[in-house]
Amino acid sequence: MNVARHDFDPAAPATDRPTTDRVRLQGQKRRLLSMMHQRLMIAMLLFGFGIVAISGRIFYLGIFGADEAGSRIASSYLPARGDIVDRDGQPLARTIEGWTVAVQPHKVIGNKLDLSRALAKLMPERDEADYYELLTSKKKFSYLRRRAGPRLVEAVNALGEPGLQLTREPDRLYPQTALAAHVIGYTDIDGRGVAGAERAFEDELTDPARKGDPVALSISAPVQGALKAELAAAMTKFSAIGAAGVIMDIHSGEILALTSLPQLNPNTAGQGGTEARFNRASLGVYELGSTFKPFTVAMGMETGDIRSMGQMYPCPGSLQVGNRRIRDTHPFGRPCSVAEIMMESSNIGTAQIAAQVGAERQRAFLRKMGFTEKLGHELPERGRPLTPKQWGPTEIATVGYGHGIAVTPIHLASGYATLFNGGLYRTPTIRKVDANHPRAKGERVFSPETSEAMRALLRLVVTNGTGRKADAPGYRIGGKTGTAEKIVNGRYSRQLVVNSFAGVFPIDAPRYVIVVMLDEPKGLPETFGFRTAGWNVAPVVSKTVSRIAPMLGVTPDEKREPDMSQVLPHVREP
Repeated sequence: MNVARHDFDPAAPATDRPTTDRVRLQGQKRRLLSMMHQRLMIAMLLFGFGIVAISGRIFYLGIFGADEAGSRIASSYLPARGDIVDRDGQPLARTIEGWTVAVQPHKVIGNKLDLSRALAKLMPERDEADYYELLTSKKKFSYLRRRAGPRLVEAVNALGEPGLQLTREPDRLYPQTALAAHVIGYTDIDGRGVAGAERAFEDELTDPARKGDPVALSISAPVQGALKAELAAAMTKFSAIGAAGVIMDIHSGEILALTSLPQLNPNTAGQGGTEARFNRASLGVYELGSTFKPFTVAMGMETGDIRSMGQMYPCPGSLQVGNRRIRDTHPFGRPCSVAEIMMESSNIGTAQIAAQVGAERQRAFLRKMGFTEKLGHELPERGRPLTPKQWGPTEIATVGYGHGIAVTPIHLASGYATLFNGGLYRTPTIRKVDANHPRAKGERVFSPETSEAMRALLRLVVTNGTGRKADAPGYRIGGKTGTAEKIVNGRYSRQLVVNSFAGVFPIDAPRYVIVVMLDEPKGLPETFGFRTAGWNVAPVVSKTVSRIAPMLGVTPDEKREPDMSQVLPHVREP
């Protein structure tokens, strides 16, 4: 048998066989290294593709979110919402990072029944059955709680369920809670303005060009706090169903404080209920009674029907006007002067002055003061006044003393500002007016002479008349009480009233208007069962002005008074 030498040759030198084996091993090594290199390259390529895929997914989630949630969460982030501050820069509304709890049912890996029970304990707004139905549904994404608190987030996270999502999104925070809530307003769950300044300045608050500049309101947080505290105390004391108050700068028209009760916490606006969300100061319209009488007297002075505060009118026990018999709470039973008509709040005397003014001129004055239309301030909650459908003798008389016409408390405050700032109507505003801000000249309603003459008349009401309990020593408050019966089922109720007081301080050099209102206050033993404004809202004015006047730079001076010589000689002793 011939055997190939390269396979085996006994005669070959011994050194040739190791060389052959070495060559064979080197070839195997090369093939093995080549194979490993190829596999490594494939693994690196696969790894690279994985990194690209994961990065792409992360980018997609960052832009579009997870499943259906992406567009919702992304939309809530854009645009960033600016802050709202008071006139001194105190924050009233700002945006923070909040938590959101959501679920992706198809990613739940645990027992869905057990998870439903756990979620019902943590978020009881839904029961176990609702959660189970959601978890077993074909929905890809569903919110469980927006604006979730830290404790809830911690508890949900402890469940360890990958199908539950905890994400961050912008949340609107109101650090002063209920303070000025009806002015500030609130946003919906997606961060859009729903009420108040949040809605009024929506475009401005979401304008990227503002670069974080806040919207400054005219509200003063300390003044607002004082008004709210005093009104809330009176509302509780007299068991009223509601209250409202306005404080305004009579020269600029800036609203320094606006309160509506029951109060609203904008951080949880949805839990407040309809009554809390309703803005009684700017949206609610009410017959505000005798607080209208100064307007009627001023109209008479402007038309020349009243020539002096001593002008006399017959004031019998009752007066028949059209189909209405008019009576007084404090009947004179004798002729009375203009000064006495105002001091004792005579319906009979005021009705006769209104008759002299006449329907056409009365309506013209009311229109110039904004009492026939919605006011032009920025708040979206603006009430439309209710005025008579026909303007006959009865309507002239009743409107003259504040019945048969219903307006908002802001209307009333604006009217008093007009009457006492020299006679110019300016639209109220909730925006801060800088010292350099050009204010409109205003529309002339009353002459400066009429405006000045009315100061002594309203001071007389507080020093000698129905508004005595409104006085605050040293701050010279002038104003008028108003008690109006509410209409129930189309008829006036003798049991239910709306009480108000509209005043100005300091009356000798007017700077600020204050209007307060109580809805359906009850009589108390200390008020001898009386429910009238002189007993319950007048004291609110005294306490509030005593607190806020120093904040507003009004110095008390018990020696100063307006010139009372025009009115005091025309007041007879009872």
